[in-house]
Amino acid sequence: MENQQFEMVAKTFQGLEDILAEELRGLGALNVEPGRRMVSFEGDLEMMYRANMCCRTALRILKPIYKFKASNPDELYEKVKEFDWLQVLSLDKTFSIDTVAYSDEFTHSRFVTYKVKDAIVDFFKDKFGADKRPGVRLQDADVMINVHIAGEQVTLSLDSSGESLHKRGYRVAQTEAPINEVLAAGIILKSGWRGDCPFVDPMCGSGTFLIEAALIGAGIMPGVYRRHFAFESWPDFNEELFEKIYNDDSMERELTHKIYGADISPKAASIAEQNIKQAGVGRYIDLSIKPLSQWTEAPEKGVLITNPPYGERISADNMDALYEMIGSKLKHVFKGYHAWIIGYHEEYFHKIGLAPSQKMELLNGALECELREYVIFEGDYKSFRKSGGSIKRDKMARDERPQRAGARDKKQDRSPRPMRKFDKSADSRRSKVPGRSALEEKYRPSKGRHAERNADRRSPRFAERADSRPKFEAPETESENPLAKRRNEAALKMLIGKMPSLPKDSAGVVMRARKGWRRPDNSNEPEND
Repeated sequence: MENQQFEMVAKTFQGLEDILAEELRGLGALNVEPGRRMVSFEGDLEMMYRANMCCRTALRILKPIYKFKASNPDELYEKVKEFDWLQVLSLDKTFSIDTVAYSDEFTHSRFVTYKVKDAIVDFFKDKFGADKRPGVRLQDADVMINVHIAGEQVTLSLDSSGESLHKRGYRVAQTEAPINEVLAAGIILKSGWRGDCPFVDPMCGSGTFLIEAALIGAGIMPGVYRRHFAFESWPDFNEELFEKIYNDDSMERELTHKIYGADISPKAASIAEQNIKQAGVGRYIDLSIKPLSQWTEAPEKGVLITNPPYGERISADNMDALYEMIGSKLKHVFKGYHAWIIGYHEEYFHKIGLAPSQKMELLNGALECELREYVIFEGDYKSFRKSGGSIKRDKMARDERPQRAGARDKKQDRSPRPMRKFDKSADSRRSKVPGRSALEEKYRPSKGRHAERNADRRSPRFAERADSRPKFEAPETESENPLAKRRNEAALKMLIGKMPSLPKDSAGVVMRARKGWRRPDNSNEPEND
């Protein structure tokens, strides 16, 4: 049964489909086909577990269980009621429903949700009696059902993820407008950065780019921070197989190049420090409080990725001056860099004063944004090409050229104009680590680097402590579906490492614990709380 192949669907943001497809192929998925905000693929139970644990750009992993056509609400009800719901549900289980509909007939997702709910409940009532039925639960339901309608085609799927996979579990605090973790990881992967050169975010906010870069560069699975996946409540859950995947550290590696982050706001830098410590990647990140204007030198040639204010939820006193400064710093400080800027307003991009080598359309929440790459090189373009340099020129005008470092700023006398809009119709939605103490190495288990984070990970005492922690998470787009609300979870994992460069705090890193490791009685490390 474990090796049986079945169809799955991975949901993602518009613009990240190709990256997600590449991730799935790398995991060994079969028949990978990118779609619109989704990637379909095939695999077995192990592949489903790995997709949830390893995919950095997936929001959910769905397992379709029933497909049919319905042209009206009554037909929808009858078809849903015909399905044998005993395969996935029982009287003692709870369920929730999440609906996405693109149909002239089914124009309101909430109506579809209630119609499907009624059909499932009536199926059990007809079989076991009028008072016998599984419960509907708005949060933490045992079984989460996804309904997708396109025209007359209806697909019912089981949501194997539970909470959106962008909720990694390491975020304990956030700034006003943090970038989504999945989007941040997708941008980093699109840039081609894999830890082989320095990484810089000079306006890091709550540190999302820094942490996601550290996870990518060190090969750490993003799923190790999560406390729970929905598939852990399924009847066919294979705990032994999941533990094997969870404790697999074969892809982890030591990150040899530093990640540099800074922010003008002491409050934002403090929040970033907390999140970095919670993720346990402090030894890879150099964090400081520093405005962009104070960047006078940069590490060796590397990659810069940042998400500056758009003038919407967060704004600078002078937005034009801020973007002009970004352009100036790129030309005069970050020579030899590939810089990636995500922005919203076309007129602010013009203030940068550089010609982009690539433009990519991305959704950041509800905002139709654009990701632009700027290749900064010294000398003239011919010398750059002669020395072996190459530049992608997607969506770039024939007469545009990347900016030569140190060139004179060109004033752009253009009237402000919005960026070109794009389609919104689809649903949005370790080997021995240097720096370890002798005590840490002594109690490091032999079965894998992750084992020390997995002791009693599902014990009642551990769960009680986790539930008592304050929960802070980046908000996901609110669904109008009353049966599909989800609760944020606290981070549940422990990693040992060097703290960021801001003042250290004696509090420990709280992570999802792993089996096979016991804390020494005389250890000063805090317990998971």
